[in-house]
Amino acid sequence: MKVVWEREESSVRDVYEALLKRRRIAYTTVMTMMNVLLRKGHLKKRPHGRTYLYHPTRPRRQVVGSMVREFLDRVFGGAAEPLLVHLVEDRHLRPRELDQLVRRVRGKP
Repeated sequence: MKVVWEREESSVRDVYEALLKRRRIAYTTVMTMMNVLLRKGHLKKRPHGRTYLYHPTRPRRQVVGSMVREFLDRVFGGAAEPLLVHLVEDRHLRPRELDQLVRRVRGKP
């Protein structure tokens, strides 16, 4: 999704080549994932010559929110606290980062 949002419209090959610069990945994996995102309604496609171009159907923030909720439901039974505890412990947040996080949770800048 990040690649498609950045480019606004991409083929499977475009996404594959962009991801390949960062890590080894199979073309078929990218194609499968883009089809999953298409079925879930996060992407739409249109014909372009012998291929398809994919574009996002919703803004990044909305899709990320939906994916996080789905992940919370699947992995943590909908509870956010265990996820937050894991992230805080796993990422070894510095006191300043933790203070900023607490302020954001409380709704203060």
